[in-house]
Amino acid sequence: MRRIVLTTLVSGLLALASLGAPPNIVLIMADDLGYETIGANGGTSYETPVLDKMAAEGMRFEHCYSQPICTPSRVKLMTGMSNIRNYIKFGLLDPQATTFAHLLKKQGYATCVVGKWQLLGGFDGPHKFGFDEYALWQLTRRPGRYPNGGVEVNGKEVDYRNGEYIPDVVSDYACDFIERKKGQPFLLYYPMILTHCPFEPTPDSDDWNPKSPGSKTYKGDARYFGDMVTYMDKIVGKLLAKLDDAGVRNNTLVIFTGDNGTDTPVVSVMNGRKVAGAKGKMHDGGNRVPCIASWPGTVPAGKVSAEIFDFSDFLPTMCELGGAPVPEGIDGKSLLPVLKGSGGTHRDWIYMWYSRQGNNKAARQFARNQRYKLYGDGTFFDIRNDVLEKKALDPAGLDGSQAQVREMLQKALDRYRDARPPHLGAEKPKKEKR
Repeated sequence: MRRIVLTTLVSGLLALASLGAPPNIVLIMADDLGYETIGANGGTSYETPVLDKMAAEGMRFEHCYSQPICTPSRVKLMTGMSNIRNYIKFGLLDPQATTFAHLLKKQGYATCVVGKWQLLGGFDGPHKFGFDEYALWQLTRRPGRYPNGGVEVNGKEVDYRNGEYIPDVVSDYACDFIERKKGQPFLLYYPMILTHCPFEPTPDSDDWNPKSPGSKTYKGDARYFGDMVTYMDKIVGKLLAKLDDAGVRNNTLVIFTGDNGTDTPVVSVMNGRKVAGAKGKMHDGGNRVPCIASWPGTVPAGKVSAEIFDFSDFLPTMCELGGAPVPEGIDGKSLLPVLKGSGGTHRDWIYMWYSRQGNNKAARQFARNQRYKLYGDGTFFDIRNDVLEKKALDPAGLDGSQAQVREMLQKALDRYRDARPPHLGAEKPKKEKR
């Protein structure tokens, strides 16, 4: 009897300790996956059962905005800053940047990044940016990214030639990390390799060839995009299942998003209309991305949020969740109250500055809310009724509420007028040609 009582007491103390444990964070970001591709968002072209279920059991955002292409999105997401403040050039993260991994690591989090890097820094780069361990493609080289490719794992180049599929390799590493670190708070950042081109068969495709060296062309064949979306969804399910198996799902916030719009060869259907991939564009097709948050018992189930979610908001949200101080001078705002269903308005507008190679004179910029968008050249659009921005609103014909929104967005643009640091080139962005 004494042994039973003691065992029960120890179990109870462990349970109480686990209730007070800092939550784990898993951030998954698919590559080149626009808002229209997910079934929960109204997409009907592809099968995404895992993400659809995740949305039904968690919170889905209708207004999450990335940058138009990959590196700018990664820099903004990892640092909590608008690109105007710290973006240098494509394929590079400022070596002096502070990332969410740095901040959570200081709070005792085990940190890991797997997937696609594309930010330079050499073998030690991920470590210098706050990650304890990694399994990454495009860190020091660019081997094949799908069948029989290669990755860098904690300082070593590893190549695969026996039918391995690289998204499986890195997601297996992610699952192993979860298993090894389940006894402490952890951060897993997974910028996925899927669904970026080349479009080619996955291991679940009818014509999968385990001996394939990969696509002979950069783009591949867009007819495989659907297979790649579904395989991406399957990998998300694999990670969720691992969290369950490890017994940490109820203490883990999982967020899924995409780094930019779908690639241009792809045409999808959403809510009965065709949506052409628009990666690289400034309209919604280039930077409106899916975003789903799941945390059983904490994030309300089945909630669809109209709050506007900027990529700079990830860092402060994760900091607040993990008990880390939020750095001064960032642009992001914590979305944690929204995720917990506390209500209130998260933000009234977002700001975007975009230049692929960091040239301020060539940069384009806008401020927007859920419905209206104001560019730096003064063009003003009603996105709800003109999603492709075909005809700007006439300033002389605005009604009172439209004029009020335009004034608010102009003030937002003005806040960033001199935000570009001199060492990055502080010339004003040129007038945009539409």
